[in-house]
Amino acid sequence: MAGQATATPSAGGSDTSPTALARDLLVACKRGDSTASLRATLAALDDSALRPLREDRRTALAFWLNCYNAGTQLLLGERPELYDSPLGFVRFFWAPAITVAGTSLSLDRIENGLLRGGRSKYGLGYLPKLLVSTFEQRYRLSGCDPRVHFALNCGAESCPAIRAYEPEQIDRQLDLATRSYLEATVAYDADENLVRVPRVCLWFRGDFGGASGIRAFLREYDAIPADSTPKIRYLSWDWTKATGKFVE
Repeated sequence: MAGQATATPSAGGSDTSPTALARDLLVACKRGDSTASLRATLAALDDSALRPLREDRRTALAFWLNCYNAGTQLLLGERPELYDSPLGFVRFFWAPAITVAGTSLSLDRIENGLLRGGRSKYGLGYLPKLLVSTFEQRYRLSGCDPRVHFALNCGAESCPAIRAYEPEQIDRQLDLATRSYLEATVAYDADENLVRVPRVCLWFRGDFGGASGIRAFLREYDAIPADSTPKIRYLSWDWTKATGKFVE
């Protein structure tokens, strides 16, 4: 399927655009191919090469989503002890995962400093991120598209499956990822006027616009009836490690 992780890497490595490199790195992770050359090329990019990320939101979304998901797979493959550690919630998400233009980035910095526009992972999505680097200020997206929460895979069983995202298809792909995940997880009970939703909707409640925003989001994706206003409960999250959870 176009845009998924079955995409073919650039022939002979001829396409060294940031988005192609991030996509090809993710595909190499899926296939178990060597990633050394792609990682080195991403690390060697300069500010001018990253200009498309500053100029086009779709390009930035695709690039950072692919970087995050590739970074997760690289950490799980090369440093699995971080995830398994009693302090895994800190050590895994703060460990260097991928280097872009000479800047070492953790999963936390990619998700919260860049994709979420500099929002803290604490405070249910309502608070700004306090420690923001110059790199994050330069390349972060403005605002937060809540659909990214159904595209990011941190290695847990409850995480969504991984796709390789393309700038030209990013809206369609994010809609597909969101709808697929909500269909698999959301449970609506008309008799109890209750809906159970993924826990990321609680952790990042502010990204969705609070309870009313969550309901509007669910209606948009047909997860609850258009005329319903159910009570919201949050499902538990299964942190069991699940490596290589790619869309086929």
